[in-house]
Amino acid sequence: MAAFIAQNMAPIMFASLVVFLLIGYPVAFSLAACGLLYFFIGVELAPLSSGSINLSWSLLTALPERIYGVMNNETLLAIPFFTFMGLILERSGMAEDLLDTIGQLFGPVRGGLAYAVIFVGALLAATTGVVAASVISMGLISLPIMLRYGYDRRLASGVIAASGTLAQIIPPSLVLIVMADQLGRSVGDMYKGAFIPGLTLAALYAGYVFLVTIVKPEMAPALPLEARSIPEDPALEPRQKWLTGFALIFVGVPLFYLIISLSEWIGGLAGFPFEVPDTAQWVGAVVASLLVFGRRLTGSGQRDDVPRWNTFAMIGIAAVGTALLSNWLDARFPDMPTDNVLIWSAFIATGLLYLLAMANRKSNLGLMSRMTEQVIIVLVPPLALIFLVLGTIFVGIATPTEAGAMGAAGGILLALAKQRLSLSLLKQAMDTTAKLSCFVVFILIGARVFSLTFYGVNGHTWVEHLLTSLPGGQVGFLIIVNLFVFVLAFFLDFFELAFIVIPLLGPAAEKLGIDLIWFGVILGVNMQTSFMHPPFGFALFYLRSVAPKLPFKDRLTGKTLDPVTTGQIYMGAIPFVVIQCIMVALVIMIPSMVMVYKSGEVKLDATQVQEQFDSIALPPANEAPPDLKF
Repeated sequence: MAAFIAQNMAPIMFASLVVFLLIGYPVAFSLAACGLLYFFIGVELAPLSSGSINLSWSLLTALPERIYGVMNNETLLAIPFFTFMGLILERSGMAEDLLDTIGQLFGPVRGGLAYAVIFVGALLAATTGVVAASVISMGLISLPIMLRYGYDRRLASGVIAASGTLAQIIPPSLVLIVMADQLGRSVGDMYKGAFIPGLTLAALYAGYVFLVTIVKPEMAPALPLEARSIPEDPALEPRQKWLTGFALIFVGVPLFYLIISLSEWIGGLAGFPFEVPDTAQWVGAVVASLLVFGRRLTGSGQRDDVPRWNTFAMIGIAAVGTALLSNWLDARFPDMPTDNVLIWSAFIATGLLYLLAMANRKSNLGLMSRMTEQVIIVLVPPLALIFLVLGTIFVGIATPTEAGAMGAAGGILLALAKQRLSLSLLKQAMDTTAKLSCFVVFILIGARVFSLTFYGVNGHTWVEHLLTSLPGGQVGFLIIVNLFVFVLAFFLDFFELAFIVIPLLGPAAEKLGIDLIWFGVILGVNMQTSFMHPPFGFALFYLRSVAPKLPFKDRLTGKTLDPVTTGQIYMGAIPFVVIQCIMVALVIMIPSMVMVYKSGEVKLDATQVQEQFDSIALPPANEAPPDLKF
């Protein structure tokens, strides 16, 4: 029996850890206890293992150094910075302002509140990176409004929970920081690789809401006219109508030109190449813009449509301005990477739009509607914070840790500008940040203790052989691993998965030739389902804590509304879990979504390098250099 245990120490050790976790012991202490227990057993059974156990009492002296390495890891400093930033922003009312304003913008559209929740969820994800903060904020603010105006409870709860989990995959996600650290890759590269998949996932959520509004429009009605509360000045309406019409045509021309170009590209991919002459493209774009947007010039359409179209026009002008400015910067600074050009152009164009909105509000110029002013003034500060955090990482100005520190400072400044910064707010944010940081560090220390023993019994070799021998090569490996992680996500939090499972999977993936950034993003999207799995999903617990459990009286209408049941929350989550699984498949099938992180890499020309080596004149071997002659 002792010989059997000695020969199979690694699988027995891993199975014991799973049993400890299923019993319900805390993860950090389960890892450490399991590691130390099997260390003692392994030392005693080492003579019976035929060399498969490489443990000795002297190996314990390496444990303090491993723990010190955890505390000395500068990358992990980004976790308390981003957590603190997210908590400050969540408590400063930024989510409330965003949801109210964007809800007014999309209100006249069926499913408008759901679109607003998804949009704000993506924006909060890019500024906070904390799932709990996003879900609780949107649950407290938007769920009562959605229930008031007749939204289906399953759709409302599912949209809120799923949009909050976007903080898991959209940078600056905490799990991406841990993932990069465990895989031994750059956090900046992980952020770049996850950016497009995160936005694509948000678009899939919006697509699902659109399908629901088509099939069952009663599940997501538009806001009634009396619920749109941003007052407008009727005297300025004629001027805004004309300005909006001209602005939409100005935006529409490049928009339709882009649509034609995309059609040519898709036709080439489908095997039906065609090319529309440039003149025909521009003429078609102008005509299409006049037909679609020209009615703004005639004064047709509902009165409440004008502020909304004015907002879209101003945002479109900022997008066109970004494109024009990026072309100019690209020509002016040809050595600047394309990503940097786009980021700086968007930052400058957005800043100019914000200044124009402020000038319009102070001087009552009438160039923008009140809704447009409100949307821009509320939207631009978090966008500026995103540039401060992500833009500085992508441009190369700051490391993720430095960007997190700037984000924390920026969050304090935003709260101060809103006059909502107080000593109690700072105490709450620091207390929660300290708890979460200690939680992460304790799990990581326990994982270090476990891995010391696991590597000593050659557990990494056992896992590597097990995974690399799976049928199907890379595809078979990815399918089996994702199914394994998907099942584990029912029981384990993403931090636990990242610290326990990822160090075991990473070496096998690298041996199979899989790009580890791509692999990390795939698992990041997969582990996002751990927040949505009924009945253990943490996002569902967060929403349950703020959703009404009993019939309640709406404070605005005075009507008594039914509560949101736990079953409705679980049923609402299922479609979004399916969407997340579809997103995992898309990332696997289209790796180019992630590989954009390599676009900014420095590439060496081998021919030029060889020419430079050849141009170096070396002295003859039998001749000493002049300064060495005696």
